[in-house]
Amino acid sequence: MADGTADAGGRRRGRRAATWAAAIGGCVLVAASTAPAAAHGPGRTTDYTALGDSYTSGPLIPRQVDANCARSDRNYPSLVAATLPGVVLKDVSCAGATTEHMGKAQGSNGPQLDAVGRDTDLVTVQIGGNDVGFGSIIATCAQVAAQDPTGDPCRRHYGAGGVDELTVAVARTAPKVARVLRAVHARAPHARVLVVGYPDLLPDDGSGCAPTVPFATGDFPYLRDTGKRLNLMLRLVARWNGAEYVDTYGPTVGHDMCKDPADRWIEPLRPASPAAPAHPNAKGEEAMAGAVLDRLRTGRGHH
Repeated sequence: MADGTADAGGRRRGRRAATWAAAIGGCVLVAASTAPAAAHGPGRTTDYTALGDSYTSGPLIPRQVDANCARSDRNYPSLVAATLPGVVLKDVSCAGATTEHMGKAQGSNGPQLDAVGRDTDLVTVQIGGNDVGFGSIIATCAQVAAQDPTGDPCRRHYGAGGVDELTVAVARTAPKVARVLRAVHARAPHARVLVVGYPDLLPDDGSGCAPTVPFATGDFPYLRDTGKRLNLMLRLVARWNGAEYVDTYGPTVGHDMCKDPADRWIEPLRPASPAAPAHPNAKGEEAMAGAVLDRLRTGRGHH
């Protein structure tokens, strides 16, 4: 999270974060509503730009077409573009991207927003997980699990200061995502903008599956709820900034990283299919593509 350059600025940001935390803490993710459709006329191409992090880029899923960004040509933007007629795709998603990389180069990948212009018709944005700290959260929760395998040491770790740090992290990410959406609208004022949520990583019923996923028993529901808070924040930010929300959590329930390999769309920390740990495999990318296509076919209107 960015630090303030002055005490007053820091206090303002702290108040905003606290307001967000109050708004989303303890909430549960509700299903994204559908919307009526908008379409191009016959023969017209649709310029589609995909922005996002590794959940968009599809690390290790064959065929990898950009080593710097671990980008697959079977990720959900590619599948969406291949399904719809007349779509020209610019996929600039990149593993490890944060909201900062929307306006800043990431290795050989230029600022992602540079791929958005006045002729852009469609933009999908899937960002925020790395701002919250997906990777470090998973590593921390796996590390502390040995302290209390049947308890909730990770929840206690992040709540040691009296306030849940992950709820605050989600809250502090909200204005960053909002700035990205405002920048997209400014660059492409006529584009349809979709904020894509994150899929279901852990059992929705709160059950665990150690040692396949090496978390303490009580931390499975805690981390599930943290993921839901992140998705709820993304949905609210989309609504308040002229974008539509794509629910990928609901369509992936029952295919989390605890399931058997045949039913799994999210790989565990030791993947059995070509994918990064705790990331969608090819079936997961297909499911997210399906959710995006469903939103596109129902059209604009509600978020």
